[in-house]
Amino acid sequence: MAGTTVAVLGTGIMGSGMARSMARAGLSVRAWNRTRSKAEPLAADGITVAGTAHEAVAGGDVLLTMLFDADSIEAALADVDAPAGTLWLQTSTVGVEGAERLGAIADKRGWRYVDSPVLGTKQPAEQGNLVVLASGPDDVREDAAPVFDAIGRRIMWVGPAGTGSRLKLAVNAWIQMLTVGTAQSIALARALGVDPALFLEAIEGSPTDSPYAHLKGKLMMGGDFAPSFTVEGAAKDARLIAAAAASAGVNTAFVDALAEAFGRAGAQGHADEDMAAVLRAIEAG
Repeated sequence: MAGTTVAVLGTGIMGSGMARSMARAGLSVRAWNRTRSKAEPLAADGITVAGTAHEAVAGGDVLLTMLFDADSIEAALADVDAPAGTLWLQTSTVGVEGAERLGAIADKRGWRYVDSPVLGTKQPAEQGNLVVLASGPDDVREDAAPVFDAIGRRIMWVGPAGTGSRLKLAVNAWIQMLTVGTAQSIALARALGVDPALFLEAIEGSPTDSPYAHLKGKLMMGGDFAPSFTVEGAAKDARLIAAAAASAGVNTAFVDALAEAFGRAGAQGHADEDMAAVLRAIEAG
């Protein structure tokens, strides 16, 4: 969509990859990050690095947020003065309450709000291969399509605004259980004097197999915790899952255990490492 200008607020692991994917697709991209040094490398990709969030958004067509949580998004938007009708694609994981709070901000400002958290980590963000869980009014789909097509291999429109964030929590609960379950089996195999590679070999090709277990398991066994999605982010998401479950009347025993495991890994100094480093918290007993 030639001439479309997208303002990306938040250029961490995910936001920077998404910004580059949009630039490759021919969109005009402006990027802002609270720590400017994290955004500056994007200039080499033809992306305009803005000094303020308002500067990034002013006169643009689409606002896209990829920040840590609802509080950081709300703080960034305090500096933004965009007209009614602005299309806001909110792609961060913010939970049920966060999605509702941000939706209220959009309503107050007259913005068109699409609650659209994404599935994927660093590499899919860089390759434009995310899964977008979009939720919002039907009449914005055409305007959102150029951005979503640039960042995603699959776009799911799942219902009214807020539905995307609810679905994201259910998916993240599954992903976190796979991560912690893989770490538990690897730690247990090692402690019992068994090569943990045999665990992955044993499940390979069976109904219980998972490509994700092999992906994270190999990182865990090799001690490779270069971040694709951090322990800190996983701990935040686990808390959002637990809060949503409690609010909905669902037993929280398992999600509380996830939050505790990632929280403990962070407290042990692994907050900025990949979520696979939850292995260290399990090994520590």
